[in-house]
Amino acid sequence: MASDGGRKQFWKRSGAKVPGSIQHVYGAQHPPFDPLLHGTLIKPGSKPPTTPVKLKKVSTFQEFESNTSDAWDLGDDDDELLAIAAENLNTEVVMETAHKVIQNHSKLQEQHKFQEEHLQEEKQVESAELTSVACTDNRLVKSVSEGHTSSSSDNTSENFSMQRSQSLPQTSTPPLVSGMADNNTSVTPGLTEREASRLDKFKHLLLGPNTNLEELRKLSWSGIPKQVRPIAWKLLSGYLPANVDRRESTLQRKRKEYFAFVEQYYDSRNDENHQDTYRQIHIDIPRMSPEVLRLQPKVTEIFERILFIWAIRHPASGYVQGINDLVTPFFVVFICEYIDEEEVENFDVSNLPEEVLQNIEADSYWCMSKLLDGIQDNYTFAQPGIQKKVKMLEELVSRIDEQVHRHLDQHEVKYLQFAFRWMNNLLMREVPLRCTIRLWDTYQSEPEGFSHFHLYVCAAFLVRWRKEILEEKDFQELLIFLQNLPTVHWGNEEISVLLAEAYRLKFAFADAPNHYKK
Repeated sequence: MASDGGRKQFWKRSGAKVPGSIQHVYGAQHPPFDPLLHGTLIKPGSKPPTTPVKLKKVSTFQEFESNTSDAWDLGDDDDELLAIAAENLNTEVVMETAHKVIQNHSKLQEQHKFQEEHLQEEKQVESAELTSVACTDNRLVKSVSEGHTSSSSDNTSENFSMQRSQSLPQTSTPPLVSGMADNNTSVTPGLTEREASRLDKFKHLLLGPNTNLEELRKLSWSGIPKQVRPIAWKLLSGYLPANVDRRESTLQRKRKEYFAFVEQYYDSRNDENHQDTYRQIHIDIPRMSPEVLRLQPKVTEIFERILFIWAIRHPASGYVQGINDLVTPFFVVFICEYIDEEEVENFDVSNLPEEVLQNIEADSYWCMSKLLDGIQDNYTFAQPGIQKKVKMLEELVSRIDEQVHRHLDQHEVKYLQFAFRWMNNLLMREVPLRCTIRLWDTYQSEPEGFSHFHLYVCAAFLVRWRKEILEEKDFQELLIFLQNLPTVHWGNEEISVLLAEAYRLKFAFADAPNHYKK
């Protein structure tokens, strides 16, 4: 190896520029993330400069080593890799570093090979034990032999499972919050490598003493794993504090506060002043989706309490049709904190303990309240927020796809006739519940996601059906199609494409409103 003085000559920087960041979108509270340009999220903690910065020269090898110590870490973003690749590295040091990486990789392969051989030996031992049991059982009557063999096989299988679990390294993961089900803190079988990696990133971020909410928003934009979605939603909505030590006390206080409201107000639902509100809630709940969930008496009871308490405590708007739909995603997501079911909407909630149901009810109320705080003008008298958003949607579509806009206009289809529901129910009646939940991952990650970004999602959603819209030549057929769009088989892939297109539109128009004003 060369001396430190010699290394200084080897490690002169090439003056490579660090790629700059995208300009901030109007109203953004954190650096914007473009899912069309980046396959992965920005590395937590990194803040790309707004202008290219020339890297300062490194005076010693130790400084260079510390500056590039994470060069081999998984998950490095493209900007960092480009910056590293732009440097003129000394060939000797590069070869030595590469040799170390190859050695480490070889050691990992040997460890995996040893574990596989160890498991193979255990399988051979198990086979020998089963053979021995079978030989012993030949002395017995056939019926007894069959029963004994079955029992011995079960015991041997249990012993083997215990031996195998003891032979593998044990890792314990502390719960994200008190009361979270054990299945939410372990990797679910069947995850792809990418899904498992994302889940690990979420867990690492959430288990810190103080969760970095900006990093959580960036990570959540592309979707939140089901195992950590309940805690992530509570943090992103502002219901829970970032500090881990304060979360349990906050949950206890807010849940107690909600049921104090129930005790104070719910008995007044039959009073003359509140009869109309309660009656409308009672009528609207059976209209909700999904069907199996809303038909459960326990669910109806919980939703009636949530909606009535919110209406009483928000007299400026009171209860308006459409608010009832906004409870469902929170309720379904928070159920997942306590059960391990793929189809949660078909789960019988009466099987859960009463205390668990109370926790889900209170958490759903507070998170729904946080959401409605940002879009309450959608539900005040005459719903001015929705009227304004539908008008903005019409102007935006006229700029991004004038042919579709003229086609609707020629057949006298008004945007209010189909888009009012899109704004009022946040597209919940247009896409399956699983897609709504995925949409809300991104909405809660975006600044003003429900109030502002939703507009661009609706524009992208309309243009998505361009071909089908232009094929319809009749007012009635056009309106029927727009009110019954074929999304029943949609999943994460379709929603991801929709969100990417919406982000592109936001990036193009949000900072330049005159682009869509004629």
